[in-house]
Amino acid sequence: MVTVITVLFFIYGIVFGSFFNVVGLRVPKGESIVKPPSHCTICDRHLTAVDLVPVFSFLFLKGKCRGCGTKIHWMYPVMELATGLLFAFAYSQMGLSIELLVALLFISLLVIITVSDIAYMLIPDKILLFFLVPLIIVRIFSPLNPWWDSIVGAAMGFGVLFLIAMLSKGGMGGGDIKLFFVIGVVLGVNDTLLTLFLASVIGTVIGIITLKKAKKGRKTPIPFGPSIAIAAIVAYFYGNSLVDWYVNLFF
Repeated sequence: MVTVITVLFFIYGIVFGSFFNVVGLRVPKGESIVKPPSHCTICDRHLTAVDLVPVFSFLFLKGKCRGCGTKIHWMYPVMELATGLLFAFAYSQMGLSIELLVALLFISLLVIITVSDIAYMLIPDKILLFFLVPLIIVRIFSPLNPWWDSIVGAAMGFGVLFLIAMLSKGGMGGGDIKLFFVIGVVLGVNDTLLTLFLASVIGTVIGIITLKKAKKGRKTPIPFGPSIAIAAIVAYFYGNSLVDWYVNLFF
């Protein structure tokens, strides 16, 4: 039974992942997430059911639009698959619980802001505010220990990123700062700081690879949102284990 439910969560995840792609691409542009229906941005052909099966349509169509043959961006299937795997993993770790709802909301937020930041170098306030309220509510019913860790974590996340932005004179985007406020609500102080550390490491690695591949100057803008999202997921599921491993390694 557990296996069946896990598979169902994977299916739910890839379906929601497809929707999250739409949200992440349309909300920053002020467009409706309902109209117009999904279509090819090159030839404007409306997509049919064959085109819209998450992950599998990309494979079946060999990554190309059926109308004009334009290559479909890798982000679509990757984010669908990632959402499916994360939804299934969250259920496998937490079962049917209130904390599972925290995990699903948190994963959904991080997937959407990753899409938005990759596409536009922007993390919209609308998306952050939309998820902040339900995350606060479910965190009340599934509190951290101690209960005030969420409050201090939110203040710490916002404050540290704001200080970095001030010292770097704009080197940190406003969306990243607000995102860390939300992360603090979910993770608390320790895992929020761990997220910042991991995001810095991941961001540095991604930045070096991107700059070498693009062969552009060091001032080439690189979205930090995806690095934060990956780090936050790792901290959420493995934060305590990582801290214990680090402490045992040196002490």
